Amino acid sequence: MSEDLKWENQCIAVVKKANKILGMIKRNFADRSKETVMALYKSLIRPYLEYCTQVWTPYLIKDIKLLENVQRRATKLVHGIADLKYDDRLKRLGLVRLENRRLRSDLIATYKILNKNYGINRELFFDIDDMGLRGHDSKLFKKKFRLDVRKFVFSNRVINFWNSLPTQCVNCNTVDTFEKYVSIALESGTDVNS
Repeated sequence: MSEDLKWENQCIAVVKKANKILGMIKRNFADRSKETVMALYKSLIRPYLEYCTQVWTPYLIKDIKLLENVQRRATKLVHGIADLKYDDRLKRLGLVRLENRRLRSDLIATYKILNKNYGINRELFFDIDDMGLRGHDSKLFKKKFRLDVRKFVFSNRVINFWNSLPTQCVNCNTVDTFEKYVSIALESGTDVNS
């Protein structure tokens, strides 16, 4: 983190590590089939891009694009689809944008905190919104902040998405069931840019 509390340095460091591994894959693997490239990408590169993102998720567009460019380059390695548009390559490979994966990860972490799966006091992160009249009973109260640093911290940025989830998703009994429901909810139209 920089002195102005931005995550640019973290993003640059992560991208450097990921690009080194991507370059190694490009130089050392002749097999560029979908299965091979995706197995290498998911096991060697994506963990760097997603590790502990609840803490350091970028909120500046330049940082978001910097991270997304790693996945963009990785999808071009797959034989026969390099000329397609990025979103078409993602569909063919069964991937989603990293921003959507970070949102999914945030929602899963929120579920675990609220259901005491982490053993963390949920009052440290969230306030329950008792005034909510629509939707599910587990709505969270979103505080207003003037500075972007506070607006985009984990416990604040996830609230709008959490509150928009369907009741059956929020009321799941297990983490696995919640993960399935949240994936369906995100695929059916929750837009990270809204």
